[in-house]
Order: sequence, then C-alpha cells, then structure tokens
Amino acid sequence: MAAIRTTHTGSLHRPVELESQVVAREMAHGEGPTDALIRAAVTEIVQRQVDLGISVLNDGEVSKSQYATYVKNRLTGFEQLDRPPNRSGRDLAEHPDFVQVMDRIRGSQPMPSPTCTGPISVRDETAVHTDIANLLAAAEAAGIGTDRLFMSAASPGVISHFIENRHYSDRESYLAALVDAMRHEYKAIVDAGILLQLDCPDFAMSYNNVFQDLSVDEFRREVSLGVAAINAAIEGLPPEMVRVHLCWGNTEAPHTHDIALRDIIDIVLQCHVAGISIEASNPRHAHEWQVFKDVKLPDDRYLIPGVIDSTTNFVEHPEAVAQRIGNYVDLLGPDRVVAGTDCGFGTSVGRDRVVRSVAWAKLEALVEGARLASAHAGQAH
Repeated sequence: MAAIRTTHTGSLHRPVELESQVVAREMAHGEGPTDALIRAAVTEIVQRQVDLGISVLNDGEVSKSQYATYVKNRLTGFEQLDRPPNRSGRDLAEHPDFVQVMDRIRGSQPMPSPTCTGPISVRDETAVHTDIANLLAAAEAAGIGTDRLFMSAASPGVISHFIENRHYSDRESYLAALVDAMRHEYKAIVDAGILLQLDCPDFAMSYNNVFQDLSVDEFRREVSLGVAAINAAIEGLPPEMVRVHLCWGNTEAPHTHDIALRDIIDIVLQCHVAGISIEASNPRHAHEWQVFKDVKLPDDRYLIPGVIDSTTNFVEHPEAVAQRIGNYVDLLGPDRVVAGTDCGFGTSVGRDRVVRSVAWAKLEALVEGARLASAHAGQAH
C-alpha cells in the first residue's frame, strides 16, 4: 500500500525581513521586497518542506500579502478607498468581549482592503509567471519534480467576498468579470505542470458574514454561483490538475453560526476538479467526517481533510493526527485521502495567530501522523 500523502493549504510564515517589507509595501511605507529576496524566501521554504517530508508542497505564498486581495496588484479596476470595515460575523456579534480580547492580542493593523471601482481586466500578466519561475527553480534546487508542487490562486468568489463591488450592476456581472480576468493565471499554473489550488472559503465562510441575512436555501444559490464561476474559469483544464479549498474562516472565534458541511457539499462537488480540501480538525468541524458516510464521493475525486488546526498553538500529537486521517481512510480508502491542514498559517501578512516555530512543528506532526495512519491502514489490509 502506498503511503498516505500530505500537503497543506498554502500560506506559510514569511521570513522576517520579507514580511516587514511586504507590510511596508501594503501600508504605502516602502517599495516592497526585491525579487531576489522573494526568490530566496521561496527556495528556503520549499527546501524546508522537502526536509520535513511534505508530499505536495508550494511556495508558501510568500510573494502575496493576502491570499485573495493580492489580485489588486495584478488586475485593473481596484483602488484603495476609505470605507467602513467589513460586516462582522454573527458569532462575533454575540461575543463582543471576545473581539476586544483578540484585538488586544493581535495588536497589528490589518492590511488595507481595496474596492472595485472600475472595469476589471489583466494589468500584470508577468506576476504569476514570476511566481511559477521561482517555485520551479526552488523545486529544482531541492531535487523534486513538478508532480510534488501546487500553487494557490484566489477564486472569483473569494475575491468578490473580500473586495467590495461598487462598479458592476450585480454580483453575477462582477463574478463574470473576475472569471475573465483570472482565467490566465489559472491556465498558466496548470500549463507549467503545477497543481492549481483554487481558494474558495467563500463557499462556507460568507454564510456567517457577507450573506448572514440569507436562509440556507438562499445561501446555497450563492454557492452555486461561485461554483459556476470556477467551472467557467477553468474550462478546458484537466480536472486532475485542480483542487479547491473551502473553509469557514481561518480565525479563532466561536463559529457558532457556521453553515454545516452537509448543507453545501453536494454543490461543492459540482466543481470540475479532482481534489476537495476541507476543515476537519477544529472543534467546530471535527465531527463532519461522518458526512461522507452518507454522501458518496465520486470515484474520480479525493479529499484533503485538514487534520491540523491552523488557529491554535497546540501542536497535535501524531497519534491524534493519525486518528483523524483514519476516519477518512476507513470511508474512502488511503488512495483518496491526502492529509492536510485546516487553512494557512500566514493568510494575511502581519496577522499570524500561530507562531512560526509552532507552525513548522505542526507540519512535522502532520507528516508523522500520516506515517502512522499509513501503517495502521496497512495492518488493516
């Protein structure tokens, strides 16, 4: 039996010097990091993942300030406006004391959020190719092939979640424009032989904030729009070269108003992709492996359950990781399970909740847990 593979969601801690320069660029306090500094960071992060034994790895998203709003530098139509903060989730409204405590702990100012104020089109076609070249060079230096690489890209839906639309007449038109603009980035990644990960937390997260006034049935329509946008944007790309990541927001928060996976999984499975990444270890969603007792995963799909919590500084015991993996292996078989993380460790620069040494320790526990789960699965067979 082949060993159970491992991966993660994408963002990792940037080297300190790079992080400070990315923050300076985003806050308009400096020009930002040099190409050489970014290349060195990608080389370092790829090598560290290889040394740990991560099966399918990436560039840590080190060139990006945030996993969705990075597109403001690559597309036209966005500008920085003074606007009120995004609407808080229903769970946070019920626990204002929690918000106050977490603001004190985090301390740092969040990255500015742009607004769509004009027609969207591709402004910088080179950025994604630079990211690709950096990742390929780092992989070559580490002695691994493209079959072990993935690269994240924002989905049309998650861009629309984080970047308010003040130009297009409705959400459908906004999504259509984003589809046309992002298609080149998706294709470039796949054409380079790299697995494309589309980040789609809007499939679940937005029920608690952006669409908190909708019923479950009404929200399912919004998820369907996001799925249709993805399928349009990746039309013609091999499904086996694409995976999607959905989550309920990479935040340590009550999450008492999260939509259930069972209420959306049938729509998510309509994405024309092979891999589905889900949260599966945090206290609000760890039980949802049971969904797949009733929901049949199509034979040409695989799951990437998050078996490491990305919001807490607890380092999971490898045996606990192996148990979480085992829940999915027992239902789907070891070949259709890739062990992952609930979300990223550096989704927005300067706002990391898990410290860098702990994040790497968690990834080490992920690899060891997968090794144990592989051994358990081998004994069972």
